[in-house]
Amino acid sequence: MTDATLTRFRQSIDNIDAALVFMLAERFKVTQAVGRYKAEAGLPPADPGREEAQIARLRALAQDADLDPEFSEKFLRFIIDEVIRHHRQAQEAGTETGTPGA
Repeated sequence: MTDATLTRFRQSIDNIDAALVFMLAERFKVTQAVGRYKAEAGLPPADPGREEAQIARLRALAQDADLDPEFSEKFLRFIIDEVIRHHRQAQEAGTETGTPGA
């Protein structure tokens, strides 16, 4: 049994999910480049001040968009934690290869 309305909703959800995947992929390309730069420049993998500012900014955006700010913070925190993990890996890779400043 096929429900045309449900099918249309699901197609929209599928399109949104695909867009999210591509946006996350692009975001991680940039943050991985940032991680390499930080490793080369001898900068720490995490920036707690930047993280807190981003969380506050995105919580406000979520509220304006009628999205649960708690959910948006959890989602962003997950992304930030993954980015920091990548940045630490970049530093470790730089240390193993003798890259200055890592």
